Amino acid sequence: MAAAKTTPITRLLAGHAGPVAVLGLAFLGLWYAGAVWLNADLQIDAFARAGTDWGFSDLVAGTWAQERPLLPAPHQVLAEMWKTIAETGITSKRSLVFHGWVTLSSTLLGFAAGTLLGILLAVGIVHVRVLEKSLMPWIIASQTIPILAVAPMVIVVLGAIGLKGLIPKAVISTYLCFFPVAIGMVKGLRAPDLLQLDLMWTYSASARQTFFYLRWPTALPFLFAGLKVAISISLVGAIIAELPTGAQAGLGARLLAGSYYGQTIQIWSALVTAALMAALLVALMGGIERQVARLMGARP
Repeated sequence: MAAAKTTPITRLLAGHAGPVAVLGLAFLGLWYAGAVWLNADLQIDAFARAGTDWGFSDLVAGTWAQERPLLPAPHQVLAEMWKTIAETGITSKRSLVFHGWVTLSSTLLGFAAGTLLGILLAVGIVHVRVLEKSLMPWIIASQTIPILAVAPMVIVVLGAIGLKGLIPKAVISTYLCFFPVAIGMVKGLRAPDLLQLDLMWTYSASARQTFFYLRWPTALPFLFAGLKVAISISLVGAIIAELPTGAQAGLGARLLAGSYYGQTIQIWSALVTAALMAALLVALMGGIERQVARLMGARP
């Protein structure tokens, strides 16, 4: 049977880049259409006040160029990001690099603390049955409390004892990100089957040896799956922690300032920057996972 003929389009769609690009273009198209729809009334009013005759093309162009639109067009957001990232000094309070670093600092600190806490809780739950019965319900229940309700209380309490700035935001990030790490590690540490555990028992392996030579390597894929979720949630927690404090720096501060002054383009540029930061952090975690797997002898 003759092989099916391939075209450049089919080869492009067979990989990862093609489908992602198609979805990205579709998203951009919907975004531009949404900008026209949501900003149309404001633009029509502007034309009426100016006494300007207009057509559909004028309406579309106007909705994509408003100073304070309800929904800015993608090119407006990109222009604002270029202005505040590439054309502004990184030490300036107008720089998204400056604000991004402030948020990233608390994100990484909270992520590190949450990862350590999650691993320790998982090890305790797996090896101590009392902890499994007592801790696991509380760990699950902790995630049912809205973080927007918890964040102000945590910040006020920590501020009362002199902990301000980076630490309260890192605590909020820790609170959010320890959960996927703990749940993933519990699943991973319990992944070895009875035959593998019996084999370790046959070798007279101690509990410590069983943990490091069997349970821990088996749990690593589960750990990294949890870490990818945790690091993105940690960024969300850091941004949320900046909102109730009226912070002067950080992506949350940019969101607040844009909200106060009706600068929707500023709000969206901060949101897109946060999304790109989260994507880069998840990609970095994926790269670390591949390196660890290669060092452990996994196939490339």
